[in-house]
Amino acid sequence: MIIIAYLFFGIGLFFMIFGALGILRFPDLYTRLHPAGKAGTAGILSIFIGLIFYSGFSFNSQRIILITLFILITSPVATHAIARGAMESGIIPWEKKNK
Repeated sequence: MIIIAYLFFGIGLFFMIFGALGILRFPDLYTRLHPAGKAGTAGILSIFIGLIFYSGFSFNSQRIILITLFILITSPVATHAIARGAMESGIIPWEKKNK
């Protein structure tokens, strides 16, 4: 069980690191929201699954499952709300300039 937990911790760390690199690399708010939303959610989900395996199936696992469901529901909604607010406030999406 511990090996499976560490495997999920590693997968979560992988998603979080590459999500952070995506946030730093992409040019504007809209493209940065993609790695922040997708990789962040996948990383947290993997880490929480690892925590369930690490702690064993107990009352704490039920709490972790509820927290995971909350994150799976709220993360896409929050990302969409940020993008919509940015669009309504006049932030223009990035466009590649041809030379």
